[in-house]
Amino acid sequence: MGKHRNPSLTTDIFIFDENHNFILIKRKNEPYKNYWALPGGFVEYGECVEDAAVREALEETSIPVKLDKLVGVYSNPSRDPRGHTVSITYTARGNMEKMNAADDACDINIFTAKDLEKINLAFDHDKIIKDCLNSIVK
Repeated sequence: MGKHRNPSLTTDIFIFDENHNFILIKRKNEPYKNYWALPGGFVEYGECVEDAAVREALEETSIPVKLDKLVGVYSNPSRDPRGHTVSITYTARGNMEKMNAADDACDINIFTAKDLEKINLAFDHDKIIKDCLNSIVK
């Protein structure tokens, strides 16, 4: 019997405030080095996806977050040049004044929907951010 190949599991976190401003990090490493991205990363073996989302948000933004809701699952096999990666994305709340780029992030900033046209985004984060914004606008 042949060896099974499985996609990698990641999580992305859309941290936002009451004015729909949100945090992006600038990636320190390839792929997409120096591109803006949602905070996130790989789920570790034995870790719940929700716990991974909270951990990754803290590692990359220095913000303890509370997950708000599940936005979606993004599974296009070509979304990550490293290989087939599935991302489970959540919206989250946290004290954005405490943000500080750390771990895989070399910069961090607060953005609005209008900023999306002017920045280079990693992966399929343009679509994910638009889905997140649609999920929080009532």
